[in-house]
Amino acid sequence: MNRLKVKWQGLSLILGLMFCLTLAVNGQAAKTSSSTTATNNIGFSVGAKIPKNQINAKNSFFDLKMKAGQQQTLKTVIYNVTNRDIKVKTAIHTAYTNSNGVIEYVTPTKTYDASLRYKMSDVTTLGKVKTVTVPANGSKTVTANVTMPTQTFNGVMLGGWYFKRVDQKATSTVKGSMNIQNQYSYVIGLKYTEGHVPSPKLALDKVTAGMNNYHRGIFPYLRNTTAVIVPNLNLKSTITSKNSGKVVKTAKKANVQLAPNSVYKYPILTGSTKLQAGKYHLHLVAKNSQHRWVFDKDFTITAAMASKYNKQSVDNSGISLIWFVVLGALGMLIVVLLILWLIFIIRKRRRKSTDD
Repeated sequence: MNRLKVKWQGLSLILGLMFCLTLAVNGQAAKTSSSTTATNNIGFSVGAKIPKNQINAKNSFFDLKMKAGQQQTLKTVIYNVTNRDIKVKTAIHTAYTNSNGVIEYVTPTKTYDASLRYKMSDVTTLGKVKTVTVPANGSKTVTANVTMPTQTFNGVMLGGWYFKRVDQKATSTVKGSMNIQNQYSYVIGLKYTEGHVPSPKLALDKVTAGMNNYHRGIFPYLRNTTAVIVPNLNLKSTITSKNSGKVVKTAKKANVQLAPNSVYKYPILTGSTKLQAGKYHLHLVAKNSQHRWVFDKDFTITAAMASKYNKQSVDNSGISLIWFVVLGALGMLIVVLLILWLIFIIRKRRRKSTDD
């Protein structure tokens, strides 16, 4: 009986190791398969036809020197590398600073900073046909029309020319389930420079409690009020309680890129620490290799705000994703062991009945 027990324990250990190894191999295979599919199925590429007023010829995007009232037609070639016709949707987007502190060209925003005088989507327009058909193993040249404002403008306008393949369909449909459909897109940058480029000016608009991807936190609204890109910005913030004077939160954010005339809703997430109603003070230092700004601002978190965001936050669970994976693996292992145990019992009974 002791020998049988030792063998069973050894078998359990081996099965456990095999199960964990299977998870690791399958996970790596899934990553490799996903990467390969994305590379093979994208099916098209785009290339800008660089005009003579390009500032830097080495740039593959439109980096143009412009004048007030200037009109110009830009051209981009869409290349289809598949053996069938494809459809590509085009759009012009105005650049802004997203919640990750990165200049966003792909996903358009619904709100803009009050300092933005001219949107790229207004200055650069497409024709009535926004979706074009590109022939199999061929190419298609598309155009965009630029009309610069007649009023004098100093600085940079920034945006992107967006291309998205829209003729792909899900390979299968399962009733009652969510089907994953890959989407592939390109963006060619649009950067127009007119007059002289001003020195950047930043402003701290407001500080408020809020949510970012269902995580609670405190959000300073850092504004770039000038028509210039502010690159490689490092942020260091300290939040103190006005009542006790104690530091309740410190945070750092490196390599922030601010789009011209945009606002950065800077997320200072509190994690497992719940928001507390009260009066607070924010000390924020923003700097890069050329400039440095220091901001101080008082703000208040109301009881209603703290209660609302604390209830909505996923930080309340206290269980990270890795623990869900570990618990799931343990659950699967227990199921396998139970099945093997049942098989062992059945075989034991069969042997006993045979011996009898």
